[in-house]
Amino acid sequence: MIVRATGFISTMAAMLVAILVISIGVASAETGATKDKAVAMVKKAVAAIKADGPDKAYVVISDRSGPFVDRDLYIVVYGLDGVVLAHGADAKRIGTNQIGDKDPDGKAFVQERVELAAKEPSFWQSYKFMNPVTNQIAPKAMYCERLDETVVCGGVYQ
Repeated sequence: MIVRATGFISTMAAMLVAILVISIGVASAETGATKDKAVAMVKKAVAAIKADGPDKAYVVISDRSGPFVDRDLYIVVYGLDGVVLAHGADAKRIGTNQIGDKDPDGKAFVQERVELAAKEPSFWQSYKFMNPVTNQIAPKAMYCERLDETVVCGGVYQ
């Protein structure tokens, strides 16, 4: 009887380990944001800015533990002059003009972003940027919507 119980316990332990390994794999696959989540978060941020006004909404958008930050997905708001008005991943950028920022390949992505925002009501933009979760430079696709004289963006790392 002890041999059967030990065999049963070993089988159950092996099954639990297998479930744990599968769960970890699924969880790690879900760490990055999706394009649909980025679009939804940008739309939510635009709605918050319209409803609550920029002063109140920018504080909430810039709160790293708030509703506009989800792992590697966060909202950033720029004036069309390149000044950062809100930033969910790096509060030190708020109030600074980033128009001259370039990615590791030399792409002036902020300048391109504000130029696109001046012409298009919404758009996707590609460049490379530091992923705040992995601390690695990675390709990024940023979804942006123009709101008055600003551009509200959220992106996914690929």
